[in-house]
Amino acid sequence: MKLLTISILFLFIPFLGIGQQTVVSGKVQDGATKEALPYVTVTIQDNNSKIIMAGVTDDRGLFSLEGILKNTSIISFSLTGYQIQNQTLNSILEKSKIELGTINLITDVVQLKAVEINGQKSNISLKLDKKIFEVGKDVLSQNGSAHDVLNGVPSVAVSPSGAISLRGNSNVLVLINGRQSGLTQNNALDQIAADQIEKIEVITNPSSRYDAAGSAGIINIILKKNKKNGFSGQVRLVAGSPNDSRLNPSLNYKSNKINIFSNFSIRSSDYEGLYTTDQVTNSATTPNYMNSVQNEDRHDDGKLLYLGADYYINEHQTITAAFLKNATQDNDKTNLRYNYDSDLGNTEPDSLLVRNGKSLEKRAYNQLEFNYTRTFKQKEKKWTVDVQYDWWNSDKKWDLSTQRLLPDPSVYPGIRTSSVGNSKDFLAKTDFVQPIDSVSVLEFGIKTEIRTVTSDYLAEEQKDNSWVIYQNIDNDLNYDESITGAYAQFSDKIKKFTYMLGLRTEFTNISIKDAENAYSDKKKYNKLFPTVNLSYKFDASTLQLNYSKRIRRPYLYDLYPFNEVTDLNAQYIGNPDLNPSYTDAFEMAFLKTWKTFTLNPSLYYQYEKGYIQDYTYRQDDIFLTTPINIDYEIRSGIELSTLYNPLKWLQINAEMNFYSFKQKGNYMEENLDYNSNNFTGRLNTQIKLPAKFSFQGRYNFRGEKRNAQTTTQALQSLDFGFSKLLLKDKATIVFDVTNAFNLRQNKSITTGTDYVVRDNSIPNAARYRLSFVYRFNLTDPKAIRQANDANRN
Repeated sequence: MKLLTISILFLFIPFLGIGQQTVVSGKVQDGATKEALPYVTVTIQDNNSKIIMAGVTDDRGLFSLEGILKNTSIISFSLTGYQIQNQTLNSILEKSKIELGTINLITDVVQLKAVEINGQKSNISLKLDKKIFEVGKDVLSQNGSAHDVLNGVPSVAVSPSGAISLRGNSNVLVLINGRQSGLTQNNALDQIAADQIEKIEVITNPSSRYDAAGSAGIINIILKKNKKNGFSGQVRLVAGSPNDSRLNPSLNYKSNKINIFSNFSIRSSDYEGLYTTDQVTNSATTPNYMNSVQNEDRHDDGKLLYLGADYYINEHQTITAAFLKNATQDNDKTNLRYNYDSDLGNTEPDSLLVRNGKSLEKRAYNQLEFNYTRTFKQKEKKWTVDVQYDWWNSDKKWDLSTQRLLPDPSVYPGIRTSSVGNSKDFLAKTDFVQPIDSVSVLEFGIKTEIRTVTSDYLAEEQKDNSWVIYQNIDNDLNYDESITGAYAQFSDKIKKFTYMLGLRTEFTNISIKDAENAYSDKKKYNKLFPTVNLSYKFDASTLQLNYSKRIRRPYLYDLYPFNEVTDLNAQYIGNPDLNPSYTDAFEMAFLKTWKTFTLNPSLYYQYEKGYIQDYTYRQDDIFLTTPINIDYEIRSGIELSTLYNPLKWLQINAEMNFYSFKQKGNYMEENLDYNSNNFTGRLNTQIKLPAKFSFQGRYNFRGEKRNAQTTTQALQSLDFGFSKLLLKDKATIVFDVTNAFNLRQNKSITTGTDYVVRDNSIPNAARYRLSFVYRFNLTDPKAIRQANDANRN
């Protein structure tokens, strides 16, 4: 959406009503990189050096000042790190508009060095429509993966199992470079090295230019891309315990006509997991007890390549092409021990089973992307075309051996499964931005996405010297999905009031069937998604009110009507009758900035019709979990984010989110109505120490969560790290600890009519990492930048 300026201070002219109001507008950019510069202070003075008008550029580098000009005035542009630029305005009294065009600022090298040595820019920027997390300025985000980065982003949380949530809501749309990607599915984000991420954008109430998916909002991960002339890059080496070995080179070359960018990653990681379960089931006569302990040893190998180039046809036309490949191989081993009792007082269990599982999975994800950007002489007028094609495949084999130790030793038949899947996804979109005048903008675009997925899953049980199908699980599924969307939005500004009105429509067509045509289902739905964004600017603060309608579409495996064998005691099965849910989201946000303190409170309210949640029940002594629709969920809350920089070497970021929800619905004759309150918080501190050392500590807290079936206990975690600049700031060494003291334990209690299950999951043990990065030709802190935002939402 169109962003407001940070602050515009209009001074009253002594002779009000005398003279004609004049609008002075233009754009400010970096003279070398041609990148738009926000937050540039713009002032106009008369011959007596008296300020007539003052303002600040917005996120697109634009400014527009209105007031009464004298015959001759001086306009000045100033920004930390750049030389102050003055320009004479020869005004004609009758002229109501003065368009200055593009102003190029020149970098002040001396001032830049002073800022680098004596101060530090905040790694978090709070804005009304989004929160931006600068990865390179965060000690804890320099090692690890995208999951480690997201765990430090305001409003975002990553569970021990890798599930991403925004404000406590797991239905969030995750984008990479403004587009959907296969890397955002199935926890594949863990394959992206943190070092390859430039910044994270969190958008809690998106405008109509974004896809309507994600009732909680959007998280946009922006990968690095070079913008500096010549050859440059960096190399990072990481070593960790448990094993976390990574090599991440980034090489780039830029000339006047071409910009070549590349990122590579080679990774070898081990994960130690511990899962315990205590369950009580009621039979007709007496309760039965089961305790299980699962030790998990996971080993992952990964290779990632991101290679592309920008070609500058001329001043107004650019072509970008890129290729992304992510290949992983997982080798996991699990040891499970089951104790069965009919009486907790027994000194020895009635039955003792030991199971050993082994799985090997190979995955390969590939993506081709193309962008054409056309700009015009008219400022901010732009036309973009994006085409993306991605394809992935996976091959997983799982073997399980079981033996009984008590009461009578015996060996059970072996069980094995195989899963082969692949997907092809084609996306095409075009967007056009047409400024009507200096403040009014019309924008519209269309998009289509076609996806085809095949999945072949087979479970077998050993019988003598042969293998037979286990529980009739032999499923070959074909899934086809197409989503076509279009949008239009208009924004305008009336003095201190800005508004943006948008409307998006999306038509979805889904077809699911198995190879033998034993199962077939089709779903079609079309919906209008309006958005309203209203802003009012005070002297040093801004108030905003937003509304948007969102959709949550069931994923493929939410609809997959066959169960998969991963644990003989508990299984997950899809629900082909699952329907999408629709959310009406309202939010009021306030942003106030002082010299050293930023305050950003938000009130939000969401009504989600047809809310999707998991439901667990027992069938043939097996716990089955399936997604279901309930009538609705109402969620309302208050979020508070603050930034405090009392000293140049100290930064403190604190955030809190308190929300309540009300759920109503029933399933299988069980009432699922429930009300609950929830709280999350995060405290993050960065300290710049002498001798070019830096320290960061981060504490996360998530309060107890409940619904009609499950209570999840409070969860907390502690991370900290140190960094030091070396070799004339060309190198950095970082030591960090994540999940210190193994605090990240996910404990839950699930209750049904005839059972109680207590789980404790620790997927990842505490991890210690040491990394070294060396940069060449990257002395300018602005050297590594995001890709051209012309091809992004």
